[in-house]
Parts: sequence; structure tokens; C-alpha cells
Amino acid sequence: MNSKIFRLFAKAILLSMLVFATPGCGEKAGVKDEAAPQGNSEAAQGPANRREASESVQEGVDSLSQNEANEKRKEIMQEAIAAIQETRNALAALDSNNTKGALNSLERATGKLELILARDPNLALAPMDMSVSSYDVLTTLEDIKKLNKEIKRLIDAGEMQEARRIIANLRSEIVLSIVNIPLATYPQAIKAVSPLIDEGKIQEAKTALANALSTLVVADHIIPLPVVRAEEMLKKAEALAEKIDRDVVGNDSLSTLLKNARYQLQMAAALGYGERKDYNAFYSQLDEIEKKTEKGKSGKGLFDDIKGSISALRRKIFK
Repeated sequence: MNSKIFRLFAKAILLSMLVFATPGCGEKAGVKDEAAPQGNSEAAQGPANRREASESVQEGVDSLSQNEANEKRKEIMQEAIAAIQETRNALAALDSNNTKGALNSLERATGKLELILARDPNLALAPMDMSVSSYDVLTTLEDIKKLNKEIKRLIDAGEMQEARRIIANLRSEIVLSIVNIPLATYPQAIKAVSPLIDEGKIQEAKTALANALSTLVVADHIIPLPVVRAEEMLKKAEALAEKIDRDVVGNDSLSTLLKNARYQLQMAAALGYGERKDYNAFYSQLDEIEKKTEKGKSGKGLFDDIKGSISALRRKIFK
């Protein structure tokens, strides 16, 4: 295909792709209607059923995401928050030519930092703030595959910025951004300011404080939404698979959940959450589950292997 035509095609896909970016505390953007896995034309995989399967696990997705955020919030250190605030107070005091107030603030900041280090001398980063953002993309697996090919072509052609613009839209995740104080450098930087103030070097002291504040380290912790959705679908599917007297409706629901879980994992792989080899086991495990639950068959322990695989993937990519 002519490269110019292909580029126009890629841009057309991007225009049809809706990317939601929602900053805030645990807020979400909703992809409600995922496309069905390729080659599956069964009625159970119609748009309404796919949407129902996705919506049925949304509460679990929200709960897991909130739990992850709460766990990170527990790591926030009040002493680290106070140390940063006192640093800012010192800078404000210097702006007002209040050198005594600045020195007092720096003394308190140093005390807070020493308390953190006394508690854990090996701690490298002291978390002091967190924000939560959610990004989601509404597109099909087939379009993602086409865009992946276009990205590779652009990179091979050296058109890095064009590739970057496409890559920026290919994300479905919750991002927990943790702001940390680098304990290897920040305390020393703060201690070095007081002598400057004593020597009357106010502008240098202000510059040093501003530089110290600029060294805060932001670490992003990524929660891929397709993996979370697949996990929640599998939890519901497992409950249905264990029912001995499962009726036709239950059979259809189980089939839909398994197919949508497979699709979500395919989406996660296509979006690059982990390596493709990380997902190989999932598909054979899902095949086995579908075989053992077809025509109303039931059993316990059918999901043990795939739950173990999901846990291993979580440990690898939920960073």
C-alpha cells in the first residue's frame, strides 16, 4: 500500500478512536462496548451481550482500582508532606525578606526528614503525594493491530514523532502517580541552604530551595484496565462454572464471560501490557475451561491455573 494512503488510513482510525483521559481520584472513563473476538459470530457475542458482560464487572474493576489507590495512599508519609511544606514556607519567607522565619522552616523540614531516615535508613524515596488518572480507548482489536503495524513502519522510516502521536492514544489504564522526596539528595540540599542565608546570600538560597523542590521524583504505577476486566469476568465465570444445575441462561452467560475475558486479554496484549509470551498460557487455559464447561458441565478448580497465570501477570505489570 502506498505510504501516503496508509498514513491517511491510520489517521482515519485515530479520528474514529475515542481516548478518554480522566484525572481525579479514582474516576473512570467508560469503554462499554468491546468488539467480539475475531471469528466469533455467535449471538451471545452481540453488542448488547458484550456491553452487559463489561458492565457486569465494572463494580469489581472500580473496587480493585480503588483498593490499589488506597494501598498507595497508606504509603504517603505525613513527615514527607510536612518537610515539603516547610521548604515552601522557607522560600515564601525569603521572598518576604524574613530570614529568621526561613531558617525556622528549614529547621523543621530537616527534622522531619531526619525522622524519616531514622525510621528507615535504607529508604530511597519518601512518598508525599499521589494523584489518580484513568485513560481508556474505544476501538477494536483489529484497528489496534493495524495501528501497531503502522507504528512499526513509521519507526523504521525514522518518523518518530508521527509514531509517538499514535502510541499516545493506545492506552487503557489507571495511573497512580506518586510524588516522592529523593532521600539521597534532598536532605543535604536543604541543609546547605541555611549557611547561604546566614551569609546573606538570599538569592542563592532561594535558587537552591527552588532547585531542591524541582528534584521531587514522580513514579507512575500502571493498572492495565483490560487485565482487570478479564480478571473480574473470570471471577464471575468461575462462580457459574461451579453450578451443577446451571440452566440455559447460565450457560450463555458463562460462554459470554469467557469469550469477553479472552478478548480483554487479547486487547491487553495488543496494547503492550507485558510481553506477548505472557499471554500464551491464557488462551490454552481458556480453551480447556470452555471444553470442560460446555453443554452445562460443571466442576471446581477449573480456573486454578488461569488464576495463577493472572496473578503472575499482575506481579509483573502492576508496577
